[in-house]
Amino acid sequence: MIHTYWEEKETIKQIKCVHTDAKKFVVNHMLTPEKIYDVKNETDEFYFIIDNSNRVGGFRKTYFTEEFK
Repeated sequence: MIHTYWEEKETIKQIKCVHTDAKKFVVNHMLTPEKIYDVKNETDEFYFIIDNSNRVGGFRKTYFTEEFK
């Protein structure tokens, strides 16, 4: 149940959303292109971020880039 505390967890890093073009899912309600998000947890395929609903959501890494500065 560690995921219940991710909202209060320290931010690991920040990433920038590069697109919301999903093939199967609707993500444009929760992500905004060019916006920078705080990463709370990370796996091989997903970032768990504070999304536009101000809750933790898991999204594929293909929507983001780490190089934005």
